[in-house]
Amino acid sequence: MTPGRGTAPVRRAFPSSTSLTSQKRKEATSSRARRPMFNPPQANTAGFCSLTAIRKSQVTVRLVKRCTSSYSILMQWVSVLCLPVVPCAAEAADGGLSAASPMAETEAARPSLVAAVLEAVQGSSGRLEKESLSGRISRLSDRVEELKGEVCRMINERYVEFLPSVQNAKDLESEAEELSSNIDQLTSMIETEVQQDLNVAIAEFTELKQQLERDTLILSVLKQLQELDSALKQSSAVLLEKKYVPAACHLKKARRCLKMMESRRGFELKILRAFHIELVTQTENLLSVLGQEWQQLAVWKLPQSKEPGSLESALQTELRLRSTLAGEDAETSPSATSVLRGFAVLGELHYRFKVFGQLLLNHILKPLICHPSLKPLLEECPDAVALRLESVGSSLGPPSPMEVFPKLQLVFDVLHKHLLGMEHQALCSCAGPLNHCTEDENDAGPVLAEVLGETIWKELSDCLMRDCLVHSIPSSSSKLGQYVEVINATEQFEQALKDMQFLKEGSTDLLTYARNVNRHFADKKCQDVIVTARHLMMAEIHSTVKVTPESSVALPNLPDPAAGDHPGTLVPSKALPIQAGDLETKAQLSPHTLSFPACCISESVQKLVALAYQTLEEASASTDQYSAQLFYLVRNIFYLFWDVVPMYHKEKLQKLPQLAAIHHNNCLYIAHHLLTLGHQFQWRLSGLLCDGTATFVDLVPVFRRLGTECFLAQMQVQRGELLERLSSARDFSTVDDEGSYAAANKALRQVLHQLKRLGKIWQGILPVNVYCRAMGTLLNTALAEIVNRILTLEVRAARGRGGRASAWHT
Repeated sequence: MTPGRGTAPVRRAFPSSTSLTSQKRKEATSSRARRPMFNPPQANTAGFCSLTAIRKSQVTVRLVKRCTSSYSILMQWVSVLCLPVVPCAAEAADGGLSAASPMAETEAARPSLVAAVLEAVQGSSGRLEKESLSGRISRLSDRVEELKGEVCRMINERYVEFLPSVQNAKDLESEAEELSSNIDQLTSMIETEVQQDLNVAIAEFTELKQQLERDTLILSVLKQLQELDSALKQSSAVLLEKKYVPAACHLKKARRCLKMMESRRGFELKILRAFHIELVTQTENLLSVLGQEWQQLAVWKLPQSKEPGSLESALQTELRLRSTLAGEDAETSPSATSVLRGFAVLGELHYRFKVFGQLLLNHILKPLICHPSLKPLLEECPDAVALRLESVGSSLGPPSPMEVFPKLQLVFDVLHKHLLGMEHQALCSCAGPLNHCTEDENDAGPVLAEVLGETIWKELSDCLMRDCLVHSIPSSSSKLGQYVEVINATEQFEQALKDMQFLKEGSTDLLTYARNVNRHFADKKCQDVIVTARHLMMAEIHSTVKVTPESSVALPNLPDPAAGDHPGTLVPSKALPIQAGDLETKAQLSPHTLSFPACCISESVQKLVALAYQTLEEASASTDQYSAQLFYLVRNIFYLFWDVVPMYHKEKLQKLPQLAAIHHNNCLYIAHHLLTLGHQFQWRLSGLLCDGTATFVDLVPVFRRLGTECFLAQMQVQRGELLERLSSARDFSTVDDEGSYAAANKALRQVLHQLKRLGKIWQGILPVNVYCRAMGTLLNTALAEIVNRILTLEVRAARGRGGRASAWHT
């Protein structure tokens, strides 16, 4: 292939192969040797020396043209091979190839020899004669040879090495097509022949799998039946040896196997019913045996009394705890711990402890708390220990926590030592048989002492708080410092129960209650004051005392308002001396001005007001929170009086005028003290109340209205009775008649008797001004009614005389 022929450019779709065989390499070498190569003619410098200058010029021109032609051919090869070579200046001027490459950059840096020769020939042929062109032409020929070598190398890389790669690709393509046809044939064969065999195999495999699962299930059921039967047999065997814990474990395992088989669907075996009956029978038999053993190990001697908490009943109670059964060897006899653990495995421990705990609470623990004279008495025997109660001293007064806690601790110590103390030994002795039972028997199970503690602790702690600790709370704030002893005793008691495992580590109910003494003290104080106030309000009203302006409530020693014990106290300035000419007041106020007038009030009301003063005095010496609580307690006392007294004594206040007058005085007496009660203590109370909020003035109109309404209602009743008696006087008409005269006389006597009786009742009870106004009002009512009736008679008589005179004249 020659470069002059028009050859289409070959695509670079396949890369050059480097894995040609030796035969292909030889064929490529021979074909390259047969290819025609362009050999430019060599310059003959000797011929130029013998010709003339013109001949030299013509020869030079022809050589240049030949070089130019060779250069054009090379450029065509370069264009075919896409070589980045820069054309000469003449071709660039004719619009030839122009490509940028590193080789082009090198040629641009170095001027073309052909262009230089052409410029020299065109410029002056005379100069060519003088200059030797052989050097330039030789350099041009060398450059052409270099370019030819590069072209040959590129052609070799593009065609000699590329064709084997293309051939290999075609071979691979044919092999791929053949392989694809084989795959298609294999696929069709699978779809036609193998698929049918596969479906048959799948069906057979499914059937075999179902049969295997069915056989496996049957085998597992048979294995469970065997385990169930073995567990029942082992339970019966160990029960004869009085090994209750292993027997219970085997029954538990049998129950689990039976439950698992009953939960399977599709299996309705008649033998399961027989196993169920046998399991229930053995379980009830074991429970019966354990119950009999438990009754012999923990024997109660209870009184016949229906009141278990009484002192007489407690003295007749006895609990006897046996370590072994009577008449049996101590080594072979079952212990109380093994019996209880048997109950625990069967799920009956909580029920048994609930019954035992209630007996323990009602007959031993609660009597020790409620009766301070009782103390536990322990009698030890070789095979048992007896616990009973005895009375020492008197049961007067509330129980002290420092005395109750040691008694209770002794009872729990006896239970832990003689009933639950051999728990570890029982577990160790049962460790061998347990390993042959179920997988979970090695677990120690619940702690017996902890189960018993959880059963009784809630009720026991409530009883201790309600009947013991609440009475130990001091009644005065000055004794709160002594309560530290009670807190320490409570902490020691709880820690002792935790050491014996009757309580969990996080249980601090009693200690929390004891440490919160400030709140309990305030609550107890408020409760005691409210109870006392309620008893005073429900007391009889007719028990009265005489109060005068000189008499006053036994008030506490209050500070002088000008002593400077509160902020903002105004110190009175010294009075200026009175000059001789100053005005003097002739009339002076009475020392009893603004004092409560002399009258009778209920003794209970006087004590109630004194209780309010005492409570406020204690509030002024307490902390901020407690002070505010006591202040509002006093307000609640007066609110309670407002609600309770009128309702509780309602019938008596309506029927008895004396009680109505006393109640009137009581309400006014309370209102009189409420005017200044808050002012007297407001600067001594805590910071929350010293800003003017500690006042009772808002209750003054309420109590005044309460007393006034009650007394006015009684006045209305008395007025109605007076008018009713006067109505029986027959309007004082026909007094000449003996019957009418007697009726009028009786009515007047009844009115006078009623007024005299009210005067005797109210005189000395009501204040003088109130008494005068009340009696004057009733007397005025009677006189006004009598005068009105008499005037009515006169008007009737005048009308009658006028009628007769007009009739006479006619």
